[in-house]
Amino acid sequence: MRILPPKSKSLAGWTLPELMVAMAIGALAMTAVAGFTVYSLRSFVAMSNYSDLDEKSRRTVDEMTRQIRQATAITSFSSSGDTRWLTLTNSSPGATVKYVKYTWKKDDRVLYFERTGQAAITNLSECDDWQFKLYQRAPVINTTNVFNPATDKSGNIDLKIAKLVDMRWHCTRDVFGKTFQTESVQTTKIVLRNTP
Repeated sequence: MRILPPKSKSLAGWTLPELMVAMAIGALAMTAVAGFTVYSLRSFVAMSNYSDLDEKSRRTVDEMTRQIRQATAITSFSSSGDTRWLTLTNSSPGATVKYVKYTWKKDDRVLYFERTGQAAITNLSECDDWQFKLYQRAPVINTTNVFNPATDKSGNIDLKIAKLVDMRWHCTRDVFGKTFQTESVQTTKIVLRNTP
């Protein structure tokens, strides 16, 4: 009698259905990972973008507040059109900065800053809109944070009584072909403190 060796376990390969199921599960897993990666990357870029533009807006508010508070008067302005500007002066004795000027140009999407003896520099970039209104310093009686416009009896702006600047701007940036919105400064009111 002949003794046969024990049957070895067959080393069978994958069958076609098993291979197709494994590939389908792998494809679903890879699609989920890719989708999560793209979403995470887009969220990270959006948050980084928001943080960067918000920081620029806050720095601009700080710089403008410092300059406008030191001014003694508003000398000229244009608050409409594709180019808007606001010019202030400091006529205090000993003041080194005699004037400051803010200019916004729609085509450039830039808010420029210029002062005595210096060329204009970029104060805020990617700025889609910059608006401002001029008010008197004293608030309307029996109200909170509401001010009288700096106008004369005929409704024209009177720069002699303009002591408060109310500004707002809106900045955006394109990332991955989409426009992301950033902080829109709604009510930045700055009072000229050196005025009589």
